[in-house]
This record gives sequence, structure tokens and C-alpha cells, in this order.
Amino acid sequence: MAPNQNLAATVYGPNDLRLEERPIPEPAFNEVVVEVDSCGICGTDIHFLKEGGFGAQRLIKPIVLGHESAGVVRKVGSSVTHLKVGDRVAIEPAAGCRTCDLCKHCTTQKHDGNCSNYYAQYADCCFKLPDNVTMEEGALLEPLAVAVYAGRRAQITLGSKVIIFGAGPIGLVCLIAAKAMGATRTVILDLEHAKHRLEVAKQLGVTDVIAIRKEDTEDQLVQKIHDILGGPADRVLECTGSQPGMRISIKATRNAGRICLVGLGNKDVQLPMVDAISREIEITTAMRYNHDYPAALEIVASGYVNVKPLVSHHFDLKNVHEAFRVASQGEGIKIMIHLVPRDTNNPIKFTK
Repeated sequence: MAPNQNLAATVYGPNDLRLEERPIPEPAFNEVVVEVDSCGICGTDIHFLKEGGFGAQRLIKPIVLGHESAGVVRKVGSSVTHLKVGDRVAIEPAAGCRTCDLCKHCTTQKHDGNCSNYYAQYADCCFKLPDNVTMEEGALLEPLAVAVYAGRRAQITLGSKVIIFGAGPIGLVCLIAAKAMGATRTVILDLEHAKHRLEVAKQLGVTDVIAIRKEDTEDQLVQKIHDILGGPADRVLECTGSQPGMRISIKATRNAGRICLVGLGNKDVQLPMVDAISREIEITTAMRYNHDYPAALEIVASGYVNVKPLVSHHFDLKNVHEAFRVASQGEGIKIMIHLVPRDTNNPIKFTK
């Protein structure tokens, strides 16, 4: 039975998270109201909770967290024809006119998130899930869409040799996307204390991993990368935002290679730009995605990729504070919040 209240995980300021009741929304003519089933915690959510913002986005009013969600359609706007009540959907957290290129990959959302019992969203930003895709996988389409977009920005193609810096949730979905796009040799790097994440990378089929030790120099890490890949990398997905990650990315990439900066970390960095320029290394960035949900859904629904190993913890909405504590301390990988009892809306149970 659908709840008759709308509890929402709302951040009021740094370290001020409240589970509060909000009105149940009504759909506009082009919207649906979704009863949210599962919502993953993203690093962006943690930044908003800890620091009151993320990058250029700052908290200007209390805001509901969460943007990695899936649920069940409960109400349908008057002009919506492709969805009906009862449909299971993944929610792309988009807003704006949804027509111009800027809106289609808007990176500065100022609207409430969807870690709440009910959420109204444009119907064409809700993607129907086939029966073989669980709600948890539907929620994971959001970070996977980020990775698909980053892979496209990096121009990963069949036979690419790819470095991925960072084995957090985004780094791991970037590994999944890179392999799906044709990368044949991959290496993922993270700090030595993150070995549990590197083990998941092995489950996902990475060629090899590098656990970075304090004593490792940049040149030593470059050599380790080259040994694994059989030479310099063609493409790099830098998911840490760290100065060392960016510097090694440049040094370990072949002439005319391509680097996509995906992670946000250090505000200012010093990079070997003469090296990058003289070797014509292209550096691009990725913040969100640009109509990449359909591709993300297709590779999951077809069984071409498996995102289930990313989910390390499950929490009910009432335990949202503990969920964010675990996520902020890096104890797991993807922390999933369940707003209804687990597997309520899954035709097949979620198992890894």
C-alpha cells in the first residue's frame, strides 16, 4: 500500500539533515508523480550535507537530497501517453526547458532531489524499466549515465587502453562503461586503504588494479600503468579530482591521447601543461550527462553489463542519518536507501 505521507531527506545546512514531511505533489499536464522505491547516495549529496554545496552549486534554501532514484508511477498528467499508473521507472533528475542543448545536460540543478516518498517529474524524463531490471539497478542508471557520457567525451572506442583514477562509485561505473564501449585493457588506481573497492573492480573485469602507496612516486606509478596496459594509455577517466591523479594522467597518456576529468576535488592544481601541449593531449571534462539514460538502460536491461556489485549497503528511509554516515566515511561503495520495503516492486529479487 502506498504511504499517505511524503517524508523527505532534507538538508538545511552543513551537517543538518532532517527527515521532514512535505506535501504529496500533483502532476502537471506533462508530469508523472512517482512513488520512489530506491535512492542511491551520491558524493554530491555528501558534499551538500557536509559543506552546504558542491562546486559552483551552493545551498540557498533547504533542499531535498537524492538524484539516483527509481520508483512506481502513481499519478499521470493529462497529456502523458507513454506511461501509466503502475509502471516501474528510472527517474532522470532533469529540469528546465528540456529542449535546448544547455538544458539537456544542465549541471546546475537548483530543485529538490528525490529522496522522498513521492516525486513529480517530467514524464519524458522517466524511463520504463523492463521486468528483468530491479529498482536498485534503475537507481544506478543515473551514475551509469554519467559514465557513459564521460566515455563519449573521452572518445573511448573498440581497442582503447584506458586508465581510470579512483575506484569509488563513479570510477567503477566508468570502468563498466569503458568496457562496454570497447576498451580492451583497463587499469584502475586508488589509495592503498581502498582495497575493498579495488576488489570490486576485479569482479567487474578490470585488467589489473594499482593500490597506491605513500612512497610511490609519479614516475613509478606511470611505469606500473604502462606495464599493465602494454604502453601508454589511449584514454583516461580521472574520477578523483586530485592533483596527483591529473598529473599522472598526463604523464601516462600517449601522444594525441585524450583525458576526461570527471571528479571534482582540488580547487586549484598545478599540471605539466607543457608536456600535455607538446604531445597534443586533449583534456575535456564531464559533469553530468546529455541524453545518456537510454543507452545506460539498454546495456543493463540486455545483460551486457552488471551494476549489482556496486551496491554494498541497504538502509530504510527511517535510518537515513546512518546511511549518510556510512556513505560519508567511505565504508561501502553504493549506499542504497529504500523508501518502501526491499523487493516490493521487483518482479525478481535483487541479488548480487
